[in-house]
Amino acid sequence: MTADRVTIAEIAGMAGVSVPTVSKVLNGRSDVAEETRARVERLIQQHGYRRRSAGPTTSPMIDLVFSQFGGEWAIELIGGVKEVCRAEGVELVLSECGGGWRPRQEWIESVLNRRPLGAILVFSDLDADQRAQLEARRIPFVVVDPVGDVAADVPAIGSANWNGGRMATQHLTGLGHRRIAVIGGPVDVLCSRQRVDGYTDALRSAGLTVDPELIRVGDFGVAGGYREALALLQLPDRPTAIFAGSDMGALGVYQAARELGLEIPRDLSVVGYDDLPVAQWVGPTLTTVHQPLRRMAELATRLVLDLARGITPAALRLDLAVDMRVRASTAPPPLTS
Repeated sequence: MTADRVTIAEIAGMAGVSVPTVSKVLNGRSDVAEETRARVERLIQQHGYRRRSAGPTTSPMIDLVFSQFGGEWAIELIGGVKEVCRAEGVELVLSECGGGWRPRQEWIESVLNRRPLGAILVFSDLDADQRAQLEARRIPFVVVDPVGDVAADVPAIGSANWNGGRMATQHLTGLGHRRIAVIGGPVDVLCSRQRVDGYTDALRSAGLTVDPELIRVGDFGVAGGYREALALLQLPDRPTAIFAGSDMGALGVYQAARELGLEIPRDLSVVGYDDLPVAQWVGPTLTTVHQPLRRMAELATRLVLDLARGITPAALRLDLAVDMRVRASTAPPPLTS
């Protein structure tokens, strides 16, 4: 029996199950006992079973999966993927995890039915079971900005988050700030932890004490930035500068400062992260860490297409460089502080 000749009936016979059961497993259906599904998955992978097309092939497509869709951050990434897809004649399908870090089972069922060229997962990841299902069908995937540490053999595109956090904080210490706060993202998100770690390293390098009271957990959104900034700016010894782990979080800082009658940058310096278009629209324009989101998305798309075509990439993991974009939201601290 060869991989080219194995049939669904033969897979069913080897697994000791019915053909409809194998079909359910192939389609990612959840209504199969875990032990049975695992046995069938092993046989599918072992024998390299590939479903034969029953009709005309569909247009080639890529699945782009977000943890949560919305905002300029997502739009920048979509733009990068779209540009490559258009040039390559590939269709794009957008999916959302509903705020979770992993796609739901409904997505697995859908993607196994569509059989795209590959999948790009943004700010999300696959568990071992989901990964095995895609690998058994030879559907490659690439992770953009991984939520957590990924295995060495998982293709991933990210950026130098630790260096970005350090760079933002060094900019503020260079201006003379000593009470510098940080508002990160969720603690279970890798890029957030890396940016905060870069912040603490920069403080120590400048001979400053790391004050736990000035390290706050946000959500990378306006609401989280506003909530944490409001608390920080009402401390008896408030910070003279805040590094927000995202531009949207920085907008929340702007709102909190405005409500408390503080002027940026006279009373408070603010640094964001991402360099979204909105950073140049707000007043004062936002000093921020430029993260090459579109380039990250373009590279992820080319990587997944190479994998789909059987091309071995030079590297499975790429972390792109970041740099500071100094604008009008930062200045030396007030003389009275």
